[in-house]
Amino acid sequence: GGVLMKKFLVICFAILTVFTALAKEKIVVNSYMSDPAPRKAFADLVKIFEEKYPDYEVVINTFAHEDFKTLLRTWLAAPKGTADVVTWFAGERMRYFAEMGLIAPLEEVFEGSRWENYFPTSFKSTCSYNDKIYFVPQSWYWWGVYYRKSVFEKFGIKEPKTWEEFLNVCETLKKNGISPIAIGTKFPWTAAGWFDILNLRINGLDYHINLTAGKVPYNDPKLLKVFEYWRQLIDKGYLLANHTSYEWQEGATFLFRGQAGMYYMGQFIKDVAPAEVKDDLDFFRFPVIDPSIPLYEETPIDGFMIPSNAPNKKGAVVFLKFIASKEAQEKFAKDLGRLAANVEVTPPDEHAKKGLEMVLASSGVAQFYDRDTNPEMAEVGMNAFIEFMQNPSKVTSILDKLEQERKRIYSK
Repeated sequence: GGVLMKKFLVICFAILTVFTALAKEKIVVNSYMSDPAPRKAFADLVKIFEEKYPDYEVVINTFAHEDFKTLLRTWLAAPKGTADVVTWFAGERMRYFAEMGLIAPLEEVFEGSRWENYFPTSFKSTCSYNDKIYFVPQSWYWWGVYYRKSVFEKFGIKEPKTWEEFLNVCETLKKNGISPIAIGTKFPWTAAGWFDILNLRINGLDYHINLTAGKVPYNDPKLLKVFEYWRQLIDKGYLLANHTSYEWQEGATFLFRGQAGMYYMGQFIKDVAPAEVKDDLDFFRFPVIDPSIPLYEETPIDGFMIPSNAPNKKGAVVFLKFIASKEAQEKFAKDLGRLAANVEVTPPDEHAKKGLEMVLASSGVAQFYDRDTNPEMAEVGMNAFIEFMQNPSKVTSILDKLEQERKRIYSK
């Protein structure tokens, strides 16, 4: 029986070796990239990672963008972590979790190297908390006023540079039966985009930073001015009707079909544009309101964090080292026509080059209202913007109410 037993053990050992080879180390990524284009681009990136690092298997769990925002808080605070890496936003949104100790510092990702070898120095502060890095940026994009070239040509419209010119463009479009400004505010962050850019054009970047840090009263006369400009567009009927019933993508279809003329939106609008419209889409810098205020733009930065409760921190670090690399950043940016955060990657196309040039020509950049503001304040703030858009005459009481909220939230 000895020979048989030996044979049996050899077979067992062989099977065990095969199984060990198959049992790859798992890295779980929870992702909000639920639109088809970014979802595919990220999946392709993961394939490259798995070829490069055959010992790892990456599991991607994708969640609808708005659901993800709510779920993330639950995952990070859970006693037992389920994800090793999560997608998120730079700025206050990241700092909020860093402050509570719910995400891990990422010094290991940059071991033997420096932040500056990978990313712009100007991004460092928005990816750090207490001088430690907590966030690996993947891509960023600019916001601009998107329009269809053919529609502008048809009516002889030139890109407006000033507020007056902008109002004239709106009037021309309206006269021709086209809704001048597309917007979908079913989720209120799109309204926050308008609030931000008007505030940046009227009061500048330092004011925006102080406001989102909770240091400016919401009933400040300077802030009221922002709403007075916004109100001109509402009173003249320049905004898409029933916008509260549309998500941002649905708002975009009005632009794609030529039923709306312009859309102040992030570059990701190209992700959802039909192929035949993509090349007809162009954008211009949001017009100047006060010439004495330098030009500032919104450039939200997207990327990744490691939860403090991640089961596989070691694997997560390997994965984020790859994500930071020129190769990975270039592939993702090229697939989506975005700008890679990695400094060695050149813009993937003419459209992205134009966006980069616009941002480089600006005097500074902001993240986004709900990325720079305390999450609780952001929520009441954004709902107030929608309320204002529906009842602009109530602006004073809306701002007074926001001021009470600011005092309550920031005195905690």
